[in-house]
Amino acid sequence: MAAKIRKGDKVVVLAGKDKGKTGEVSSVSPKAGKAVVDGVNIAIRHTKQSQSDQGGRQPKAMPLDLSNLALVDGNGKATRVGFRIEDGKKVRFAKTTGDAI
Repeated sequence: MAAKIRKGDKVVVLAGKDKGKTGEVSSVSPKAGKAVVDGVNIAIRHTKQSQSDQGGRQPKAMPLDLSNLALVDGNGKATRVGFRIEDGKKVRFAKTTGDAI
């Protein structure tokens, strides 16, 4: 099945402690059904100092479930994603506006 949310998409969080926040998807793990969104679901991780890194308490974006994310359409609102065939290719489009993504 084609991915509804891909790396680089603008998304909004639908549920959880960061509900309503928006950000850009930095990575997607389709097998686990999770995605990492920049600036959302931040946790503090303690890292050991190394020769190249300072170490200490580092903020890190943790994965969110794909079901808790929705794509942002041209109007800045959350939308569902549909698929249609255009010129022999499968294209994603926003259900609210009908625009290709």
